[in-house]
Amino acid sequence: MQLRKVTAASAAVLALALTATACGSDDKDDSASGGGKKITIGIKIDQPGIGLKTPNGKYTGFDVDVATYVAKELGYDAKNIEFKETKSADRETAISRGDVKFIVASYSINDERLQKVDFAGPYLLAHQDILVRADDNSITKPEDLNNKKLCSVTGSTSAQNVKDKLAPKAQLQEYGGYSECLTGLENKAVDALTTDDSILAGYASQDANKGKFKLAGFKMTNENYGIGLKKGDADLKKKINDALTKMVSDGSWQKAVDANFGPAGYKNEKAPKIGNVVK
Repeated sequence: MQLRKVTAASAAVLALALTATACGSDDKDDSASGGGKKITIGIKIDQPGIGLKTPNGKYTGFDVDVATYVAKELGYDAKNIEFKETKSADRETAISRGDVKFIVASYSINDERLQKVDFAGPYLLAHQDILVRADDNSITKPEDLNNKKLCSVTGSTSAQNVKDKLAPKAQLQEYGGYSECLTGLENKAVDALTTDDSILAGYASQDANKGKFKLAGFKMTNENYGIGLKKGDADLKKKINDALTKMVSDGSWQKAVDANFGPAGYKNEKAPKIGNVVK
């Protein structure tokens, strides 16, 4: 019976402790309402036109623009955003561990990933394509990738899609990042690089790469870019979807597309409808 007795003084101490804990949680960067001081967002930092960290420490690209717009709608100023690199193989882990609040990193929505995380969006419809050397005319259709060395990054589904559905004899090469694949392509260590056309266009349009590579224009798959977040966080998902809808309606979405993909002559699809995943 003595174990059940709680004095008034003990109750007061307990109440103060709980109050202090609640107040302290408001300062964390994972406040879905934007009440926290900072927010951490996962992005790519090596994808020109999508997500790139420049030598002076700035972040550029379409995904960066989308992430910044969404964060603003959640109540965060740009100065309060901490961008964190999330490589393809680490995205689900970063979300589940709470390393980031959400991820905007050319993150295609698919059934396998939906088992682990939720997605807001989609906010861009891209297509899988390949990049080859400008002087290479040996690959004119997906089947020509048979017996060719095909590069993609660890954790990406792009190369496996080609091998499973189009070129079963393709020799898959997995590198840590697209920049490494590009170097391998230039040095003839690999014959082709595959990922989304938006990403490939970004690389091909860089000043240092102009004239060296070309897109095949195969449009092998539909890639619906979504914003990844912790599974079951319906409130945050709705807020992000509302922000994306507003970004399209006020013209900011198209402005970001033109600014980041226009120089490469990239022909984007129109803004996809929220919740409409094109197979």
